[in-house]
Amino acid sequence: MCGYDLYENDNAAWDYDNGIYSTHMYTQRVQQILASRDPRKPIFLYIAYQAVHSPLQAPGRYFEHYRSIININRRRYAAMLSCLDEAINNVTLALKTYGFYNNSIIIYSSDNGGQPTAGGSNWPLRGSKGTYWEGGIRAVGFVHSPLLKNKGTVCKELVHITDWYPTLISLAEGQIDEDIQLDGYDVWETISEGLRSPRIDILHNIDPIYTKAKNGSWAAGYGIWNTAIQSAIRVQHWKLLTGNPGYSDWVPPQSFSNLGPNRWHNERITLSTGKSVWLFNITADPYERVDLSNRYPGVVRQLLRRLSQFNKTAVPVRYPPKDPRSNPRLNGGVWGPWYKEEKKKQKLRKNKTEKKQKKSKTKKKPQKAGSFTNCRLGVPRG
Repeated sequence: MCGYDLYENDNAAWDYDNGIYSTHMYTQRVQQILASRDPRKPIFLYIAYQAVHSPLQAPGRYFEHYRSIININRRRYAAMLSCLDEAINNVTLALKTYGFYNNSIIIYSSDNGGQPTAGGSNWPLRGSKGTYWEGGIRAVGFVHSPLLKNKGTVCKELVHITDWYPTLISLAEGQIDEDIQLDGYDVWETISEGLRSPRIDILHNIDPIYTKAKNGSWAAGYGIWNTAIQSAIRVQHWKLLTGNPGYSDWVPPQSFSNLGPNRWHNERITLSTGKSVWLFNITADPYERVDLSNRYPGVVRQLLRRLSQFNKTAVPVRYPPKDPRSNPRLNGGVWGPWYKEEKKKQKLRKNKTEKKQKKSKTKKKPQKAGSFTNCRLGVPRG
């Protein structure tokens, strides 16, 4: 099932798609926006580039510097990344050209680790995209701004994606309602000045419907947590994983090899050893090579309790069934909102409410002497 999914606000952006590589197209749109805005007024730009991601495609000229890379996926990945680097540079130049740069903050962030089978590499971290190992959840990023107090430094504090919202609101001198309980923290002083992060833990995930680990149980979780459930949590230096954390190999760089998966998996391990709980000191062992769960059962219990606390506030998982009305063929060839009946119901409810309000505003007619309303006959009183 195929459909068009490029939008400009609420409408399909057919005019923008003229065979232009999306990284170039998004950059051109950003340049147009900056050229038309007053730099004295605040602006927030979220640029969700499709690179680097499969399908691995890039304009031919970006391959010139990577002919020596034998692995075709790695070569395409490198070409896509070069194009992305160029795009970030062009956005930065546009910020400078149109007077935004000196009072701007550029945040470059990724959503997950790389996929080795599609040109990515997380080496020497363990695992890959879609797993709870560090190779799957640790993402690269940087912050660039003339407003940074300490430039050229590396931040090793805990920072989570939920921290960007309160951080950016604070930087923009906005206000967050005190009654709103956010998951995120303002981490600007951590990034800009090297101060300690206010964050001490990160709930990586709890997935109650993922395939349960055969060897997991409440007993393995000390009666605190069912270790058959896929989950992962970080508290200060400690990281705990339960259930089936996913593909757990250390995949060495495949830049110089085209031999395929057999070459990559020279450190393959198996999880069919009866385990359903792992504990690592990520500060001392970022590559997750030394499982400490048997050595520190007290720490395991502590993190299992924290998992249980988080789980009590979780919203129940809901996967609605597929709706054939979502087929783009029925909606002008476009992916978009299709459930129009709800709008009709809302309109009907609105009309009913308006009618009721009109009736209540109308004055009641005076009753004639001796007449009564709302009398119930045949009901004895007293």
